[in-house]
Amino acid sequence: MWMVMQVAWWAGVVGMLSWIAYACRRVWGESERVRRKLRMQGIRGPPPSFLYGNLPLMQKLQSQANSPSLSTRHSHLFVAHDYTSNLFPYFEHWRAQYGPVYTYSTGTKQHLFVNEPELVREMNQCLTLDFGKPSDVTNRLAPLLGNGILRANGLSWAHQRKLVSAEFFMNKVKGMVGLMIESAQPMLSKWEQSIDEAGLSSAEVEVGADLRGFSADVISRVCFGHSYSRGKEVFSKLRTMQKAMSKQGGFLFGLSGFRGMFNLWRRKEDEMGKLEREVESLIWELVEKRKRQGSSEKDLMQLLLEAAESDESVGEDMSKKFIVDNCKNIYFAGHETTAVAASWTLMLLALHPQWQTAIAQELAQFCPSGIPTADSLPSLKKMTMVIQEALRLYPPAAFVSREAYEDIKIGNLLVPKGVCVWTLIPRLHRDPDIWGADANEFKPERFSDGVSKACKFPQAYVPFGVGNRLCLGKNFALVQLKVVLALMLSRFRFSLSPTYKHSPAYRMIIEPGHGVHLLIHKT
Repeated sequence: MWMVMQVAWWAGVVGMLSWIAYACRRVWGESERVRRKLRMQGIRGPPPSFLYGNLPLMQKLQSQANSPSLSTRHSHLFVAHDYTSNLFPYFEHWRAQYGPVYTYSTGTKQHLFVNEPELVREMNQCLTLDFGKPSDVTNRLAPLLGNGILRANGLSWAHQRKLVSAEFFMNKVKGMVGLMIESAQPMLSKWEQSIDEAGLSSAEVEVGADLRGFSADVISRVCFGHSYSRGKEVFSKLRTMQKAMSKQGGFLFGLSGFRGMFNLWRRKEDEMGKLEREVESLIWELVEKRKRQGSSEKDLMQLLLEAAESDESVGEDMSKKFIVDNCKNIYFAGHETTAVAASWTLMLLALHPQWQTAIAQELAQFCPSGIPTADSLPSLKKMTMVIQEALRLYPPAAFVSREAYEDIKIGNLLVPKGVCVWTLIPRLHRDPDIWGADANEFKPERFSDGVSKACKFPQAYVPFGVGNRLCLGKNFALVQLKVVLALMLSRFRFSLSPTYKHSPAYRMIIEPGHGVHLLIHKT
């Protein structure tokens, strides 16, 4: 009897192992079939290892780039604007070998790196809903974004975009200028007080935290009808989630190492789950309070409430999730990226005081009171040039990422179903063949005649993404940047603090790793 049980046990083990081996061979065979389709089109790439693909080499290159002896940690005396080899060394390594278009694997998932301007233009014109956000990445983003507009695909995304985009049309954004000015006043007063209390001509400030608070207040007021103080805990917890989820390359491709990954994943899941529940509870409290108070305001919150109530096919739980998820998306995207863009712009202005002077002269002409208006903002040409150049060198979003949910034709390139397409925006914005030999230099004058004349291929300038998933908050972000810069440069001048450390970091967006420490001087 014992022998029979032992034989049966071993038979079960062998059967299970055989099934696993078959499944692995089948998955690997499908990956190889996809790679063969790409090779037939002349697309090459690094040879993958079985099951892990190119992950081991990606992990090795990332570890080398992160080592203290090789990582870029510059003082304020020298700021290197080209940080792509530090943050994404594997992309740079393969680009040098295979050119601007190549293929690579993460596990059994096949990817296509595309940094060729004509193909980026073709991606821009690809409107099919079968070319959406990569499933692997959106699954990792689920605790932070739910199934809101930033993560959704297909018809769900199209429905949400139609609903939300109306709130960010330029005619609506122009009406938000007054609220933006109001939101900036506490920050400006705080900086003036810091200078007065120091008893000196200047004070040192880490501007990132203050700009994040300002931007959060703006998005709270214009989209949800309440001030930052009521949503402060939401922003704080979303920021905690963002930091926990984004460990350099690990967020994108799971480069945190293979040993102990299961236990690490379990701990992360527990932490994310707790934060996710807390954020959703806080947002729903704000929604419930809004419903009790009622409002005649046609802001985003009201649009979400009306959309959820009008869809009878959606139950109460799904209706609640729809509202909460989209609130999380707008809270995160609406304040984090704009605050980071403003921080980088101030850092660049501090490095180049002649552009502060040029903008101040422009403001004296078009905003003599120091207060911008919706009508005066289009006249601020030099400020626009500076913002465009800052977004070229430091675009908050690092990638345009898509997955082909069916076979997709992009120009002459056939992207097989299941392949993820990646465009590395900072590299595209620094290509000397597109921008010239000074591609890594801060030269706002390159935009003096607009984007169309700034470089050889205008489609290579994509700080807000490309195609039908172009950032719907583009108008909102640009107007907000102009307003806050106008207010700041009407009152202050900026220089880099000796404590500033230039260390761009990828935390879902490209942000200053150690903050932006500036010396602020009253004018």
